[in-house]
Amino acid sequence: MKVVQVLPALESGGVEQGTLEIARALAGGGHESVVVSAGGRLATTLQCEGSRHVRWNIGRKHPATLLQIGSFRRWLAAERPAVLHVRSRLPAWVCWLAWRRLPQRPRLVTTVHGLHSVSAYSKVMTRGERVIVVSDTARRYVTDNYPTVDSSKLVRIYRGVDKHRYRRGFQPAAEWLAAWRAQYPHLVGKRLITLPGRLTRLKGHSDFIAALEIVCARWPDVAGVVVGASEPQHRAYEDALRRRAPWLTFTGHRADLREIMAVSQAVASFSTRPESFGRTVLEALSLGTPVVGYDHGGVGEILAQVFPPGRTRVGDSAAAAENLIRALADPAATRRAIRDHCFTVERMCAETLRLYDELASEKP
Repeated sequence: MKVVQVLPALESGGVEQGTLEIARALAGGGHESVVVSAGGRLATTLQCEGSRHVRWNIGRKHPATLLQIGSFRRWLAAERPAVLHVRSRLPAWVCWLAWRRLPQRPRLVTTVHGLHSVSAYSKVMTRGERVIVVSDTARRYVTDNYPTVDSSKLVRIYRGVDKHRYRRGFQPAAEWLAAWRAQYPHLVGKRLITLPGRLTRLKGHSDFIAALEIVCARWPDVAGVVVGASEPQHRAYEDALRRRAPWLTFTGHRADLREIMAVSQAVASFSTRPESFGRTVLEALSLGTPVVGYDHGGVGEILAQVFPPGRTRVGDSAAAAENLIRALADPAATRRAIRDHCFTVERMCAETLRLYDELASEKP
């Protein structure tokens, strides 16, 4: 079975990571895995793991991108994949418009990874013959906002984590700890509360600061850490955060978030808008690090199943602070309250490949 996955680029992020995980499972199962994107730092990893990468920039937000529909249709006709799996909106338009005029079509799968603005443009993600939704939140988003979509073609497949990589009791290497302490000596001996998330208002940094001010008044040895990329268009926002909380540590983008969460006493998730899933929340909990997060969207779903004490009313910084204080007060009891879970990469890949197989064997 040949499967083509399409996304804008292979730089970083949850969509990209999920693409690599499915590609790895396909190649490992003896299938032919092809990924179409504009490239990026993960492309080398993809190819080393047995997939073929086709460099094609059909995710660029420019009207000229639609001029590639004809050439992409010809490429699909020559490749003859069994399944075409699209993961982002602009590539989905190119793929769908090319796909629908093919005399022999591959089966079309789309994944609703995010809770996009509701529009005709976003609705393209529901045009797959099967539509994967990554949580019950994502399913409700589709059924509530696009009521004409046939709900029988929606398939919920939760995202997952690698439980070998994100395992309880994981400790960073001594070399990593030495480098971390050398780079951030002011954090040595502190109890860390970490907020992963790029520097945009939606990630709730303001609420994080408000909660930390309450926590630090009671626990002076607590330090806040923000791990996330700084983007030029949000420079004024970042500057305002730094002026408000000069005691907060901003690390920028890091490739070692696993290690940072492992040495943290708690992780926070205060996104002001619901997210479709919440991979970093699940990764932290899998490591045994408690998470205090707003009880909505996919984060609320994960916390309800894995760590109910972490659920916090949206926008309630005082309640978030109290939940963090409780987590810090008895770390052993807090870690015991984290339940085992079945949100695994193995399960996600098995369910996705089973969907591919079922579709490929059906008569279109």
